[in-house]
Amino acid sequence: METKPNLETKERLLSLDTLRGFDMLWIIGGGSLIGALAKATGWGWVEVLAEQMHHVPWEGFHFEDLIFPLFMFMSGVAIPFALVSKLEKGVEKSILFKKVFKRMVLLVLFGLIYNGALKNGFTDVRYLSVLSQIGIGYFFASMVVLYTKNIKVRIFWLVGIMTGITILQLFTPVPGFGAGVITPEGSINAWIDQQFLPGKLIYDTYDPEGILSIVSATVITLFGFFAGTILRNKVNSQQKKTSILVGIGIPLIVIALLLSPVYPIVKNIWTVTFNMLTAGISFLLMALFYYVIDVLKWRNWTFFFRVIGMNSITIYMGVKIIDFWHASRFFLGFAAKPAGEYGNVIVILGVIALEWLFLYYLYKKKIFLRV
Repeated sequence: METKPNLETKERLLSLDTLRGFDMLWIIGGGSLIGALAKATGWGWVEVLAEQMHHVPWEGFHFEDLIFPLFMFMSGVAIPFALVSKLEKGVEKSILFKKVFKRMVLLVLFGLIYNGALKNGFTDVRYLSVLSQIGIGYFFASMVVLYTKNIKVRIFWLVGIMTGITILQLFTPVPGFGAGVITPEGSINAWIDQQFLPGKLIYDTYDPEGILSIVSATVITLFGFFAGTILRNKVNSQQKKTSILVGIGIPLIVIALLLSPVYPIVKNIWTVTFNMLTAGISFLLMALFYYVIDVLKWRNWTFFFRVIGMNSITIYMGVKIIDFWHASRFFLGFAAKPAGEYGNVIVILGVIALEWLFLYYLYKKKIFLRV
């Protein structure tokens, strides 16, 4: 935990903080709010939105499936600002390596705590988590950036990882199933997790943040790095940067959809088509937020999201530790109880409000969890 006296440096993208806050909102109550509204109103269009607030069971894609990879993409966007800028100023690679390694270790530890390691006395522990995948993916993506010298080599690494994952998932025989079986039981991800991943698996046969998934998800972080490199480029105009982001995002989406009949889009094992689809959407969202906020300077609406985005790990851990739901019912029960189906809407709005006020207090005190 540390304080930062200056929140808006030249190297800080307001659009990135805003997009990160937008992404986190759906985790800390936005999705639940849409679901409660759908149940209370019965409106068809809200029910369609509410369906998007749930992960698909296996193959396919909903908005909910974008939230995690979008966060990893944004962690990659920050790499040029956090690491490359320091390299340019002469900071030793060994110092940056230690920084990135420390970040990975801390996120793995936070993930263990999130998974209940302290609560359960380190018994039946799930070792990997969303936070560990973010940390490990960021570490490997940073290593590619730190120890390569030009964009072509970095693209080679990106394509190489995608190719390797494709070969493993489509062409490597799995004992008892054969090659190219994209099912929870027959995938190469499941076999690797069963053979080499210690601790508890979320599902009987695999972990969605398992070993191969982490390697595959590094692709998302690298895509984010390339987006950050485009945004940090001082030669191109802001309009051209936006166009480049869009020009990368649309083909990625199209290619992923064209390949999906033979190489399914599956978040739970982070297929390459899933990476391409979510990276493509992330490029478009980054372009949209960048153009609106940093190019057109329409910023008055961003503060709500930036307060969340600048302490994203804090609130992710906080909702697991602090019972905001109990507090909301305590203060708003008088209004929620007689409101029928709308009572849950009131409670969830209270939850979001309390979470935001908690983060606003930290923001005003300039307290941010930096890992």
